[in-house]
Amino acid sequence: MYGYIIRRLMLAVPVLIGVSILVFAIIRFIPGDPARAIAGVHASPEYIEQVRKELLLDEGLHVQYFVYMTNLLQGDMGRSTFTRRPVTVELAQRFPNTMILAVTAMGIAAVIGMSAGIVSATRRYSLFDNVSMLAALVGVAAPVFWLGVMFQILFSVNLGWLPSGGIGTWKHLILPALTLGLATAALIARITRSSMLEVLGQDYITTARSKGLVERVVIYKHAFKNALIPVVTVMGLQFGTLLGGAVLTETVFSWPGIGRLMVDSILTRDYPVVQGAVLLLAVFFVMINLVVDVIYAFLDPRINYGSKEVE
Repeated sequence: MYGYIIRRLMLAVPVLIGVSILVFAIIRFIPGDPARAIAGVHASPEYIEQVRKELLLDEGLHVQYFVYMTNLLQGDMGRSTFTRRPVTVELAQRFPNTMILAVTAMGIAAVIGMSAGIVSATRRYSLFDNVSMLAALVGVAAPVFWLGVMFQILFSVNLGWLPSGGIGTWKHLILPALTLGLATAALIARITRSSMLEVLGQDYITTARSKGLVERVVIYKHAFKNALIPVVTVMGLQFGTLLGGAVLTETVFSWPGIGRLMVDSILTRDYPVVQGAVLLLAVFFVMINLVVDVIYAFLDPRINYGSKEVE
């Protein structure tokens, strides 16, 4: 297991380098002059040229990338061209907010999704099954920004129960976490139901029931544990998506996270912040996938990452 983790971490290095090259190139092909955008509309040509030299925009892309990677290896992500603050400081202030939102949303999605999926699978074709799967279909199809606005109108404007946006108390977290978590809950519910139905049809489940085991023990101890692997896979991928894909939710609810920071930085041509944010999310996405692989081994002891067969 430890050898597998080390190999995965080593393989993550070229992945992260590839991500850095891709983002570095794409952001510089965005139309417009970043030096003029940073200097301001009424800036003199001399000042614009000075900004261009400070950002090394007058150098080739290979020179800019080499300087960026050299500084990055020393722990320096550069400074924001908009606020002039270190990128690490900008990310350190925003990333915890995004992490709190993503963890809360995933917790809501896991509880609602797995519960609905288990009940639907054990009560196949019942009224609950039909209604929950229809709700799951709507949840997957509903745009996040529309759902967020509907929640604001209902719970903030009409009922006045919760704040419509911002950050502060736990009440500010409820609506954005629900908005972000419901779509994931719908997906988890469908995957859980499908996986549970497949497991419930296996011979060992029939054997467990024939031994006189309580149905609750059969469902949760035997069936659910073996049905968890595809569910954990989806949850791992979705958690990475929640970290990087909370842009609309953070914008609708004025939540100061990484997603909103990236959008603002793209609009202001703040290259260092965009590069740092994407690289940070890429690191966490790789780590989440590694954690999911480790969880597999605990769910199914037959999985042995140290064996040559797996390799």
